[in-house]
Amino acid sequence: MTCGDVMTKDPACCVPTDSVARVAKLMKIQNVGSIPVCESRSNRRLVGIITDRDLVLDVVAESRDANSTHVQDVMSREPFTCYAEDSMQQALDAMQRHKVRRILVVDRSGQLIGIIALADIANRGSEPNKTAETIEEISKPSIARAS
Repeated sequence: MTCGDVMTKDPACCVPTDSVARVAKLMKIQNVGSIPVCESRSNRRLVGIITDRDLVLDVVAESRDANSTHVQDVMSREPFTCYAEDSMQQALDAMQRHKVRRILVVDRSGQLIGIIALADIANRGSEPNKTAETIEEISKPSIARAS
């Protein structure tokens, strides 16, 4: 099974200059917890991702104005990606290694073509044990080391 078999194709995206209020509304409409950030409305070259967690921790908890705060101010740059032809195991390994619940799918030129969330793997994947293993690994707390 490949990433292309499991991904949600052509996900909604935003641009770095969008307000976080606009993105929050888009998340609500799309019923998703993250929105990929593309270079421009006409170019789907991936430049980042913004999550509902980013909105809560970096906007709400900091008492920032959602209408004047831009996506570029709170997004994660250089999100983890895979290619449609990669095996699902490669994507699962990357998700576990980086402790992320979603991975973006790009073509060879960096254009966004899909997204894979844990729900996609659970609903479309053929190996429920791998999904459970990935969720368990992602959910493990990171151990901070004192120096």
